[in-house]
Amino acid sequence: MPEEVEANVTVDARGSFCPGPLMELIRAIREGEVGDVIAVLSNDTGSRRDIPLWIEKAGHELIGIFDKEDHARFLVKKLK
Repeated sequence: MPEEVEANVTVDARGSFCPGPLMELIRAIREGEVGDVIAVLSNDTGSRRDIPLWIEKAGHELIGIFDKEDHARFLVKKLK
């Protein structure tokens, strides 16, 4: 069911390479409100490592990483 969580914001970072998807997520987190769910679409393999590490360090929640045909969909909840 987590994959079906509605995102408040979707960041389409497909075609962007490290650290682009992470930087776009950070921007969306800064602009968002506490409780917002942000979806990041990325086909950069480094995002699978970088995004979860940053989310944990920054104190937000990784709802999940969902594999699509040509990219991964990261769902992140802003906690503070």
